[in-house]
Amino acid sequence: MVICHMEGSGKWPNDSLAIRHIKAAFHVRLGELLKAQHNYTSRPSPAHLDVWKDGLVFRIEVAYHREPQVLRESVTPEGMLIRRDNPEAQRVELETQHKPFLTSTLHGLQQQHPGFGAVCRLAKRWLAAQLFGGDVGEEATELLVASLFLQPAPFSPPSSPQVGLLRFLYLLATFDWKNSPLVVNLNSKLTAAEHTEIKNRFMSSRESLPVMFIATPNDETASVWTKEGPSVQMLQRIVTVAAKSLHVLETQFMDPSQKQDIRVVFRPPLDIYDVLIHLRPKQVPLMGQSVDPKFTKLPRGAREEEAVSSGGAFPVVDFDPVKLYLSELKDAFGDVALFFYDPHGGTVIAVLWKPKTFHPQPFKTSLMNARQVNVTDAATTVPNVEAIVRDFHVMGEGLVNKVELKTETWAV
Repeated sequence: MVICHMEGSGKWPNDSLAIRHIKAAFHVRLGELLKAQHNYTSRPSPAHLDVWKDGLVFRIEVAYHREPQVLRESVTPEGMLIRRDNPEAQRVELETQHKPFLTSTLHGLQQQHPGFGAVCRLAKRWLAAQLFGGDVGEEATELLVASLFLQPAPFSPPSSPQVGLLRFLYLLATFDWKNSPLVVNLNSKLTAAEHTEIKNRFMSSRESLPVMFIATPNDETASVWTKEGPSVQMLQRIVTVAAKSLHVLETQFMDPSQKQDIRVVFRPPLDIYDVLIHLRPKQVPLMGQSVDPKFTKLPRGAREEEAVSSGGAFPVVDFDPVKLYLSELKDAFGDVALFFYDPHGGTVIAVLWKPKTFHPQPFKTSLMNARQVNVTDAATTVPNVEAIVRDFHVMGEGLVNKVELKTETWAV
């Protein structure tokens, strides 16, 4: 992702829709210039411009610094201008302001500590492999790893990716997330007094703050990268799995006679989940990135060769059948279940029923999605598990191999 910040000007409109139209026009014109001057193939859209260069696709997004403010403004029928925060304004601000600032800051950290990038990749891969990637975002993971290099006491900064992974797991497993904020002092901007103030503010407002609270010099009060997750239950699960993974790795490294297989901590325990949706490996686009690839040869249609030069036909991007299927599952059944998946070539979608899913609910016509009616003394509804499982098959036709019900852990 490349963010192209435009200069401020009085010619920019004060209407959010008009701003989006101008940005779309910039994307179209930028694509035309790149084609005319550099022969780069591009594909413009209202939200971004995809450019193909030397076998890689770069996504360019035009940003206007006042857009989040405009999105927060609205005019009442009486003509009064009011400002109100909303998810769209927060998303734009996060993508165009917070993320570029964090990226440039972490780039400086990478220049100081060459091992930082490798540890980040291992940490992200571990979280994704353990099906936690949807709960702890990439930016939050990078900040967790950054703390290992900026505040390594009582150790020294990690000297290798393996040591960095051990320290990352140790941090997840031992940090007191309930009573302490994780303060990542990027560029050493925070003074001791500010550090203390963050802790005091955290304790006074603990109930309203994210479960995993990460503070930085540019984000002392909100923890924007963990605001959406993880939840209390998922953080407890992450802490437990991190502690077990740490123990396994330490045992391996301390005992040379044992088989050294670091991949063992990247294989998730699936016994805690209620339903497992097994996918057909040959339909998973990123199968080559999986912890245990199902085949060594590339599937039909995939080619392993040198990068194609710029200027040819635009490649297929953003097409991941598993990702689309997972999105449909969450839209259809997100009120009764949680879905977990490893986006790097995973072949299993794990399903966990929400705690109150099987509690009988009063009958309401507006709340009949994936439920069936039981009539006893009063009409109540419970999940229609048979229909839900059948829908898993129907929605994933051609992609789903089988659906495994772990009925020993739940019952209607």
